[in-house]
Amino acid sequence: MQDLDRLRAEALQAAANADSLDALENLRVSTLGKKGSITGLMKTLGQMDPEARKAAGQALNAVKDEVAALLDARKAELEEKALDARLASERVDVSLPVRPETTGRIHPISQVMDEMIAIFGQMGFEVAEGPDIEDDFHNFTALNFPPEHPARQMHDTFFLPEKEDGSRLLLRTHTSPVQVRSMLKSKPPIRIIAPGRTYRCDSDMTHTPMFHQIEGLVIDKATHMGHLKGCLIEFVRTFFEVDDVPVRFRPSFFPFTEPSAEVDIGCSRAGGELKIGAGADWLEILGCGMVHPNVLRHCGIDPDEYQGFAFGMGIERVAMLKYGIPDLRTFFDSDLRWLKHYGFLPIDVPSLTGGLTR
Repeated sequence: MQDLDRLRAEALQAAANADSLDALENLRVSTLGKKGSITGLMKTLGQMDPEARKAAGQALNAVKDEVAALLDARKAELEEKALDARLASERVDVSLPVRPETTGRIHPISQVMDEMIAIFGQMGFEVAEGPDIEDDFHNFTALNFPPEHPARQMHDTFFLPEKEDGSRLLLRTHTSPVQVRSMLKSKPPIRIIAPGRTYRCDSDMTHTPMFHQIEGLVIDKATHMGHLKGCLIEFVRTFFEVDDVPVRFRPSFFPFTEPSAEVDIGCSRAGGELKIGAGADWLEILGCGMVHPNVLRHCGIDPDEYQGFAFGMGIERVAMLKYGIPDLRTFFDSDLRWLKHYGFLPIDVPSLTGGLTR
C-alpha cells in the first residue's frame, strides 16, 4: 500500500495531460481496468487482517473515486473540444449564395417604401414609427371616431382579449396612431411620415388582413389646403415619374379631417392597358384633408393657434399601379419566381438625384 500515493499522483497527472480520447481511455484501462494498477492493489486486500483491510480499502476507494472523477471530467472536456473542432471544420456560411449567379432581390414593398421616404424626405418630412398593437384612444378616440363607428366593430378590427377592466388592445387599423403619438410627444411645427404595417378583417383580390400604409402629417400656424395640394401633386408626379399626370381632389369624409378629400390621378385604359398620365379616366389613390380641430384638442394642441393637414395611402396599391402587379395577394405568397420578376437589385437605392427606378 506504500505505492498508493505514488499511483494516485501519477494517475492524476496523466489524466490532466491526456490530449486525446484514445490516450484517456488507455489511462483508464491501465489504472481502473481489470488488470489496472489500482485494481491490482484492490486484489491484495484479501491478504490483510480485518483492521488493515478496512483502512486500506477506504484509502483505495477514495483514490479510485478521485481518479475516476478526473477521468470523466477530462473526457467531457476533450469531447467538447472535439465537437468544437468538428463544427469549425464543417461550418457552412449560409449567408452566401449557393451559385455565383444567384442574387437576392428587394421586395417591391420595401422598394416603394424607400422611394416614398426619399420623396417626402426631400420635402422635409421625418420618418416616425409606432407600435403595431394599439389601444382604443390612439387608434380611434383621439382621431375623432364616434363610439358607434363601424371601424370599432369586430367585423372590421382585430381585437385582443378583454382585460379585467373591460378595455381591449387591438392591431392598429391604420398608421394614424403614429400621428397622435407624434403630436403628444412633440410641439409644433411637426412634419412627419409614418410608414408601417396595418391590419383589418378583409381578404380578397384587392385586400389582405395585413397590409402597409404610409401617412403624412404637417402641423404649423400657417398651414392650409393649398400646401396639402402642392405637396401631394409633387409627390404623385415624382413617384410615378410623369410630369403632366393630372391630379384632382374630390370632397369626401374622414372622422379625423375636415375638410376631407380623395385624390384621383389621370389615367388611360385604352386597349385594356392601364397607363398613368393624361387620359379619359381617373383612378383614386389616397385620402387626405385638414386635421380636425377635435384631433388637435385630443393631442393637447390649440386649434385656434395651429392647424395642419394629413394624408394616407396604401403602399401595395401604388406599388401595383407603378410596377404593373395585378394581384395584391401575390405580395405575400413568398414565391421566388415572382420576387425575381418584380424584385429589385440591392444596388437600386431610390434617390431623387439618381432616379427612383432604373
